[in-house]
Amino acid sequence: MPTTVFDQFTRRAADVTAQLTTLGIPLTAPAPPPADADPTDPWASSYAVPVDRSTLAWCTAVQMLADHHDTGIDRQVPAADALLRELGVRGLAQLHSDLHHGAPIDYRFTRCPYCAGIGEDPTQPYCRDLGCANWNDLDGHEHLCPVCWGAEYRHKWLAEEQMAELEELLADAIEESEERASIRSRIRTLLRRRTART
Repeated sequence: MPTTVFDQFTRRAADVTAQLTTLGIPLTAPAPPPADADPTDPWASSYAVPVDRSTLAWCTAVQMLADHHDTGIDRQVPAADALLRELGVRGLAQLHSDLHHGAPIDYRFTRCPYCAGIGEDPTQPYCRDLGCANWNDLDGHEHLCPVCWGAEYRHKWLAEEQMAELEELLADAIEESEERASIRSRIRTLLRRRTART
């Protein structure tokens, strides 16, 4: 049983790296084959980002893919490599959306797969490593999760709040509908009287 909320992230990375070691898969992704140099292609690049398969982001990506496709993580290793190589940690948000058929994900109602809904960067980075300004240490500076950007996962509270708002909107709509119905009724009555006189 984890003693702190951050222990779950260490456990997630440890579980995935243990599976990789058991399967004989190296913890560092091999560099992709060099692309053919094409001087006419302005988008061509030979830059290859190294991928560390023991990071929390990679472990999260491979676990998301394996769970979605109902396969072992060994089948999803190349996909996780490609995702982290091309999009980095922020690519987890894109992956999460893609796994839901491109629908936008509201992390207030859906638990973030990377930070598990706490809204902070689970790797607990230091300001000096990220290059944050010195005065940030004094004001309770936080490093938001790069996937959900600090969205507070409070689905029950938010659902109750939204239900109250919807009930209020419904009551207003019913009241407005009744007012319109009474106006229509008066107009019909007036038109009947006029047609009866003529």
